[in-house]
Amino acid sequence: MADMAASIWSSIKSYLDWFYFPKMSWTDVLDILLISYLLYHILLWLKTSRAWTLLRGVAIIALFLGLAALLRLNTILWIARNLINVVLLTLIVLFQPELRHALDELGRKNILRNIINSSVPKSENTILDDRTVFELVKTATVLSKSKTGALIVLEHETPLGEYINTGISLDAVVTEQLLENIFEKNTPLHDGAVIIKNNRIVAATCYLPLTDRTDVNKELGTRHRAGLGISEATDSMTIIVSEETGGVSIAHGGVLYRDLDENGIRTQLEKIQDKPEDRPVKSRKLKKGGRKA
Repeated sequence: MADMAASIWSSIKSYLDWFYFPKMSWTDVLDILLISYLLYHILLWLKTSRAWTLLRGVAIIALFLGLAALLRLNTILWIARNLINVVLLTLIVLFQPELRHALDELGRKNILRNIINSSVPKSENTILDDRTVFELVKTATVLSKSKTGALIVLEHETPLGEYINTGISLDAVVTEQLLENIFEKNTPLHDGAVIIKNNRIVAATCYLPLTDRTDVNKELGTRHRAGLGISEATDSMTIIVSEETGGVSIAHGGVLYRDLDENGIRTQLEKIQDKPEDRPVKSRKLKKGGRKA
């Protein structure tokens, strides 16, 4: 039986002699898989960011230089060789926001976070507790009825220190009464954003980055663009109350959820509570008033 198997295998090998099989070890296979994974995610990142448009411009320049090399346009090639360092620095400057965002996304990956924090117990203070959720839902509902504009940012895992430093420092428990007073018109703290960290209000009148997206609805104002901007730069969640319509929106992960009712607001807030699966969570059913922008 063994001789028959060896004979069959020998026949197969002789039949496939024309086909080249490179000698590969398991490290070579791992190398290929890792490179494929990285290339896939780099292309995915480029496709879903402004870098894709910039990259097309770079590709056009590369094609032009290729034609210059093919046609032996020596003057153009000499200029290109002498400007290569300047071009590389220019590309770094042009892609700086995208590179920063990509590194930020890499730092948020669960696999890295689990490795870094595997031996560090997570503080309960980093979880948005049910009392804070209740106060935020009540605040958004009250401000919506009175058409009082508001911008409330909830820090998650990405530190918001650079934005906190642009405002006035506070250290207060999250309550509907306090937030309503902060955003009351013509008061010193009503302009700008409130930032909540570890279930406490840590700053008010904070400045946020505006999104540079061109597909945002033109009827949306600066508050909505600021809410989207901070959600694109960090993993925070932002509650936005429109001063014109009283509508409540939530920005998270670069997506704007508009026209939320009380249940819709609570459902979105529960997304960043980080509750373990065995802990009971209130209804996550999104009722009417939960459309994306």
